[in-house]
Amino acid sequence: MLKSNRVSLRRRVNVTDIFKPGEIESLIDQGAIFYLSHSGGKDSQAMYALLKEIIPTDQLVVVHSNLGEVEWPGVIEHIKSTTSHQVNVVQATKTFLQMVEERGMWPSAAYRQCTSDLKRGPIFKFIRNDLKQHGATIAINCMGLRAQESSARAKKVPFSYNKQESVNGRVVRHVYNWLPIFYFSTEEVFQTISDAGQKPFWAYQRNERLSCVFCIMGCVNDLRHGAEQRPELFKRYVELEKKIGHTMFMKGKEPISLEDHIGLTIS
Repeated sequence: MLKSNRVSLRRRVNVTDIFKPGEIESLIDQGAIFYLSHSGGKDSQAMYALLKEIIPTDQLVVVHSNLGEVEWPGVIEHIKSTTSHQVNVVQATKTFLQMVEERGMWPSAAYRQCTSDLKRGPIFKFIRNDLKQHGATIAINCMGLRAQESSARAKKVPFSYNKQESVNGRVVRHVYNWLPIFYFSTEEVFQTISDAGQKPFWAYQRNERLSCVFCIMGCVNDLRHGAEQRPELFKRYVELEKKIGHTMFMKGKEPISLEDHIGLTIS
């Protein structure tokens, strides 16, 4: 069974560019737990469709970092409907808007506190505790990042040792970061979802990507769609910009309001 799945994985993921022959099987044999970070987006969905075929069921764990009110409605339900594993939902103690108001600043492409505090932090806390419950010492942190998304992501290493989360003392924990669909094109992502007999999250009917409803990395089209779908949340973002005196976006070197950036005003 594993052999046939391995052939499928090599064909779809170019696994030979990431692992040495037999390395993925060795990790499985060593009892590694594969933690799949699922945002509800297309890349996470495609990654899950692939990994569930090659990772033993009891060694694959799905975890979602809930962003609360700034998340697209129905994300958790979508993840549950397209997975056959339990979906472990984690959440930071503060909300995104609380974080922004306390800092007096919005996150930026260079400083994504939203990712570190609201996503990565809670997920790794879960991994540490869950790995202990499994009685295992090897964790593979699986993320749906792809080289095609940006020049910065193209420079990432698709499989690496996470020194920050690993410990080698009285308690032993080895953590690796794996980007299983690193070499996928956008077309291959959607094809993988289709091959699994599924459809991507409903917002992709108009969105190019899926994250927060109003993401600092979102294009104008996605942000405008968010404002149309969540006018009450759009209003809160606009009001918070005015309250803290800091905008989400810049036009050249000048700050630009969210309203002006997407060409919509709150009613």
